[in-house]
Amino acid sequence: MNTLVEHLANYAAYHRNPRNVATHFIGIPMIVLAVTTLLGRPAMPLGDGDAYLTPAMVVYALSCLFYLRLSAGFGVAMAIVLALFLYAGAHLAALPTGGWLATGVGLFVAGWVIQFVGHYYEGRKPAFVDDLVGLLIGPLFLVAETAFACGLATGTRDAMMARVS
Repeated sequence: MNTLVEHLANYAAYHRNPRNVATHFIGIPMIVLAVTTLLGRPAMPLGDGDAYLTPAMVVYALSCLFYLRLSAGFGVAMAIVLALFLYAGAHLAALPTGGWLATGVGLFVAGWVIQFVGHYYEGRKPAFVDDLVGLLIGPLFLVAETAFACGLATGTRDAMMARVS
């Protein structure tokens, strides 16, 4: 399995144009929220209390394990960010069925349209076309780019850029 730097460098190679990266800061969160919303049903009760389990929670747990395996710091950051999306998605999943589906599907389609507009600017196909793991790396790339912009994880940034250039 690839390292954090290898994954980020591979993804960054598909995302060199600033307009493309900017569209990803809009489209990827929309897609992540759509997925947590659509997978927020069914809610399976656990025991006699108010606890329940959804497909979104299972995907969240598996995704967090993937991110934590790559990096403890970025894994914790991703767990926090994805927990916020899981929380928002659960509230949207609680809407009546029509609202739940319209919101989830609408966010999903709009997010992908925005992504493909970015790749039009890039002049290159999306990373996931060559490697489906790119679907998991996209949100991580945004968290990493945010960390880099804040002056954090400079060693990771430098190693990533050395592999991309």
